[in-house]
Amino acid sequence: MSSTPVSPAQPAPLTTPLHRLHLELGARMAPFAGYDMPIQYPTGVLAEHLHTRAAAGLFDVSHMGQAILSGPAAAARLETLVPGDLCALAEGRIRYTQFLNEAGGILDDLMVTRLPPAANGDERLFLVVNAACKVQDFARLRQALPDLALGVLEDRALIALQGPLAARALAQLAPGFETMPFMSLRDGRWGDVDLAVSRSGYTGEDGYEISLAASAAEGFARALLALPDVKPIGLGARDSLRLEAGLCLYGHDIDETTSPIEAALTWSISKRRRAEGGFPGADRIQRELRDGPTRLRVGLSPEGRAPAREGTVITDEAGAEIGLVTSGGFGPSLNGPLAVGYVAASHAALDTPVRLVVRGKPLPARIVALPFVPNHFYRG
Repeated sequence: MSSTPVSPAQPAPLTTPLHRLHLELGARMAPFAGYDMPIQYPTGVLAEHLHTRAAAGLFDVSHMGQAILSGPAAAARLETLVPGDLCALAEGRIRYTQFLNEAGGILDDLMVTRLPPAANGDERLFLVVNAACKVQDFARLRQALPDLALGVLEDRALIALQGPLAARALAQLAPGFETMPFMSLRDGRWGDVDLAVSRSGYTGEDGYEISLAASAAEGFARALLALPDVKPIGLGARDSLRLEAGLCLYGHDIDETTSPIEAALTWSISKRRRAEGGFPGADRIQRELRDGPTRLRVGLSPEGRAPAREGTVITDEAGAEIGLVTSGGFGPSLNGPLAVGYVAASHAALDTPVRLVVRGKPLPARIVALPFVPNHFYRG
């Protein structure tokens, strides 16, 4: 007798501390990075996107990885894995950087904050990494830096509050964060709940990320959503907002084959680190800094209304393939299509005319500067 093979059951997606609230608010849920996450709410992606640009949007980003790396010379030790300048990072300040492989490709991108030292003088760094990469990231840290302690914060939630009215909204619950600098972190309280509040974001707008105990997350989110300026925002609008802001999505715009130089992230590598190296793939990074990369991440503005999605072939005007779109869609703030992709460096100059092959038809487009929508990060 023969039998039909049974496929192994897929593991049930994980949930965040706000999962019950998402369902109550009528969110359309879908798997993302191993979690059941809200894609949109009943008002829809367009309304959520525009509300964030005009007021304040609440995003559940609790799926991301949070950890504290501590020990003697923790910053210098972590510099052996990333190209960011962590030794010069002041207490309470945040640095964006990347884990690199030996070929200079990006294994993940992350935020690093220098915390006050421990009682014994050990340095402490707060890390936030991408959800889809966090298991590998933490394993890499433990293997490469066994002399340091890595405390993964499994019992923490992370809530992003983004938009021009985010500071006003947060001040109604937890005053004192209104004038904190961009790319900084400060501790505070909401009633008897401890908050770790950073000021950065993934939308191009002013805003915060609030790390707090998972047990307190739903209550805090409900208090924010009770304010007239704050609405819940799903992953659909989060993606369109970051695309307009010209920010990278790991696994799409950056991956193990792309270097920070190709990805237009050169700004994240300080002069000292460029000169000294001492991180994986430094030879490639230094070569591309010296000679220029063979390809570059660029903004693309299609003519007409047809969006160019990920994987769309980019050609020159003669029809020769010169690159691929890595992210693309409709930009609600622009009321039109937009895309990001990699093109040969010889075709990366602003206003270069190109073609995007959409459903077999080459459509005209041009290279444009990033971001598509001006950033409004708080500068004091």
